[in-house]
Amino acid sequence: MKLNHTMLRVKDLEASIEFYTTFLGLKEAKRHAIGDEATLVFLTDEDESHYIELTYNHDGRDYELGNQFGHMAFVVEDLDRIKAEVARRGWWSRESRPEVGSQYIFVHDPNGYDIEILQAR
Repeated sequence: MKLNHTMLRVKDLEASIEFYTTFLGLKEAKRHAIGDEATLVFLTDEDESHYIELTYNHDGRDYELGNQFGHMAFVVEDLDRIKAEVARRGWWSRESRPEVGSQYIFVHDPNGYDIEILQAR
């Protein structure tokens, strides 16, 4: 069995695409419209081994973040560059605690989902 994709419901499709592509460096792999009901956008990294499906429903419904979902994590080569970008954009960030033993930050995507960004070792 192989993990294929993770679906996130989004409130603002364009802001979400910009966050995941421009900031996190993912690329849009495909887009699929389900009539007038929804638009699905699949994003992936350079390995193309896993996709994030952004689902935007056109009926204007709102979503609440539950307390069951934790976060998604991404690994970067230069965490200091990412920290500078987060500061430049004025995004919320929570940094790692020294006792944890790894360097990371948390930011919120445009929908409020927690995103962990880890320094590659």
